[in-house]
Amino acid sequence: MGTRTSGRIVLPKKPAELLDLAANIYKKHQADGENSPLNAQQDFNWNLEGPKVAPCKSNHEKAEEAAKQAEQLYRQRDIDLPSVKAIVQNSAQILKSIYAKNPKVLGEYGFVVDDSKTAKKPKIE
Repeated sequence: MGTRTSGRIVLPKKPAELLDLAANIYKKHQADGENSPLNAQQDFNWNLEGPKVAPCKSNHEKAEEAAKQAEQLYRQRDIDLPSVKAIVQNSAQILKSIYAKNPKVLGEYGFVVDDSKTAKKPKIE
């Protein structure tokens, strides 16, 4: 004899899918009007929360687009970054050799020059 389940409800895990579901629920709730069974909820009110779905979905879509743009910008940055790093390192070495007696001059170029002596680590006995 087979057993029948009462039906499992699978809620979307992805925000876009959850927002689509919320929009569908809100649309049906509005269509049902005063006869909507969702009016029976005690802790939540679709008439208050429902209007938040559309702006939330819009913000999600804008955030997704911004993430795509950010990814493209990071790729472009990563193309140029190695050569920029190399020229900065090379410039630091050249300037350090030119101003060997006064490395603080490199600060005028924006370099941070730490001329403090390194402290010896105490011996653990």
